[in-house]
Formats: sequence, C-alpha cells, structure tokens
Amino acid sequence: MKRLILAAAMMAATATLAWADEMFWVVGNRATNKCEIVTSNPVIIGDIWFADGPYKSRADAKLARSTIGACPKTDETQDE
Repeated sequence: MKRLILAAAMMAATATLAWADEMFWVVGNRATNKCEIVTSNPVIIGDIWFADGPYKSRADAKLARSTIGACPKTDETQDE
C-alpha cells in the first residue's frame, strides 16, 4: 500500500512540473520600468514588484499585459 501511495505522489509531482513548463506570467520590473513576460513562477522581491498569472499561452499573457494599468504602454510588435 505504501508503494502505491508513493507512486501516486510521484506521478502527481511529475504532472504538476510538466504542467508548469508551459505557463507564462506578467511581472513588473522596477529596474527596467517594464512589464515583462516570463516562463517561470516569479518571486516578488527586489526589483520585481508585482506578478500576474499564470497564463496558458504567450498571447494570453500579452493580452493581459495590455490591460494592466501599472504597465507602461509599449510597442505591441515587441515580443519579450
């Protein structure tokens, strides 16, 4: 029974890690005065002053970035 529980826990952890690989977040960066799209779950500390997400695609994150009032308006053709 312990092996079954351990195997299920390991499968769940692996599935969670695989799911997180394809996610995107919008972060506010004080150092660059920009809102950037990143592919790892951000830690809000230092120059990173906010994070929003996760989003399933880069297009969803770009759309969200355009609606966040704290983000400076940038050229929409710019892909970060």
